[in-house]
Amino acid sequence: MYRIVDARIVGQNIKQFVIEAPRIARKQRPGQFIILRLHEKGERIPLTIKSSDPAAGTVTIVAQGIGKTTQLLNSLETGDKILDIVGPLGKPSEIEHFGTVAILAGSVGTAMALPTSNALKQAGNQVVFIEGARNREFVVFEDEVRAASTETYIMTDDGSYGEQGLVTKKLTELIESGRKVDFVLAVGPVPMMRAVANVTKPLGIKTMVSLNSIMVDGTGMCGGCRVVLGNESRFACVDGPEFDAAQVNFEVLMQRNTMYRDKECRSLEQFKAHKDEELAQLRAELAEKEAAVERLRVEIAASQSESAKIANISVEEKHYV
Repeated sequence: MYRIVDARIVGQNIKQFVIEAPRIARKQRPGQFIILRLHEKGERIPLTIKSSDPAAGTVTIVAQGIGKTTQLLNSLETGDKILDIVGPLGKPSEIEHFGTVAILAGSVGTAMALPTSNALKQAGNQVVFIEGARNREFVVFEDEVRAASTETYIMTDDGSYGEQGLVTKKLTELIESGRKVDFVLAVGPVPMMRAVANVTKPLGIKTMVSLNSIMVDGTGMCGGCRVVLGNESRFACVDGPEFDAAQVNFEVLMQRNTMYRDKECRSLEQFKAHKDEELAQLRAELAEKEAAVERLRVEIAASQSESAKIANISVEEKHYV
């Protein structure tokens, strides 16, 4: 199991977790993600790795409480544990010297874009980061965004913070002002990424989007995360999660992402009605599992100790003879 070292709210319904996962921390690269499961019968959900600390053996993830699983996850606190985490998964972001890079992120998508933004800046690019949010309460990681970019713009739908308008408005303004943009990365809601693609595709600007499609096993075997690129199918978990925006069929992606909407809504309603009971049950199950693991450790240690004693006796008897 994976212990939560730190858990804190960073925005409306948005929570950040620092989790002990040393092997993942050593391997993680910008753009990759993990899949976690909270309990034995729980849903497996993908979450992008915001950052990692190989020395401390931790990874940082961010979750927005939208469905049952993310709301249950966001109910956990420092010291709680997560049953399963697998990763890092997916192909890392494409990092090279493009020139001027525009990164457009929608609210919690900012966490997903930060490691790539940092890497692109370190590669010598001029990084223009445009963060969009519904209102001020959904603006997250602003200080980290400014540190990871050379130019920063905050856009809110209602104008309560930064400038009013969508991220595509600012991107269009920059392009129309004569700014040469060599590469674009968009991370966030599917409609936002599609809107970015509609701006950059006619201009021939290379644009990548990070697709948050449905995932189950994370190995490409189940086919749940299938996305359509032109006339071909790809799997977001092993071929992505980042793809050429000009090739993505966003209509098919949105249809697939809403396939289980009714079931998800019913599950969420049931969870809201029994949230405290489900949280208590989760913690009890994990405590029981942890106790079972500890008993197993003791049994293994005792067995090894007994084996060592037998080995020593055999050596002594042989030496005596």
